[in-house]
Amino acid sequence: MSDIIIYSKNTCPYCVKAKGLLTRKGKTYKEINVELDANALQEMLAKSGGKRTVPQIFINGTHVGGCDDLYALDAEGKLDALLAA
Repeated sequence: MSDIIIYSKNTCPYCVKAKGLLTRKGKTYKEINVELDANALQEMLAKSGGKRTVPQIFINGTHVGGCDDLYALDAEGKLDALLAA
């Protein structure tokens, strides 16, 4: 089972889109809302190399990036392999 973490905000349409793709693939994830927890924002910045946009997605400890990056992996046929690891 994949370990998936998504750093998000309440009103982020890209967060909704990324979570939707993972849900359609039958995957569960841990969502961390950076609007509600300042420490979570600092954690996200540290783990993502300073990226401030959301979502920031991590699968099995690998920083995937944002929503567009997640969809690009899926289009390239690489997402399923990453999720299966």
